[in-house]
Amino acid sequence: MIDLRRDPDPSGPVITGFSGTGFRVQGTIFHDGLMLTPREASAWTAPDAGALTADHVRPLLQIDPPPEFLLLGTGSGLVHPPRAFVHALEAMDIGVEVMDSRAAARAWGVLRAEGRWIAGAFLPL
Repeated sequence: MIDLRRDPDPSGPVITGFSGTGFRVQGTIFHDGLMLTPREASAWTAPDAGALTADHVRPLLQIDPPPEFLLLGTGSGLVHPPRAFVHALEAMDIGVEVMDSRAAARAWGVLRAEGRWIAGAFLPL
């Protein structure tokens, strides 16, 4: 007999859907952008992807322990952030993974289910 079990849900916030240009996280909708850590979700008034600086994501970089990498969702399409942004995070030993926000939202759930210690910043769709 085969015993099938559902994988446990990852701890912390999970993106459960999209609403207009925003994200639904366990019943709360974040319209203007979203920041995620393994412990909490918070609203983010996101700049244009091309104007990002490390200061825009500073709360995510200060979690303890620091995240393995920042999962950056750049809105409805893939937009490369400024090189200075990527270099600033890499100087803190934090990698940057960039994709459109829908793909980043799906990746968040997969990576957290694997137990990865990451942070996420998602620009609106």
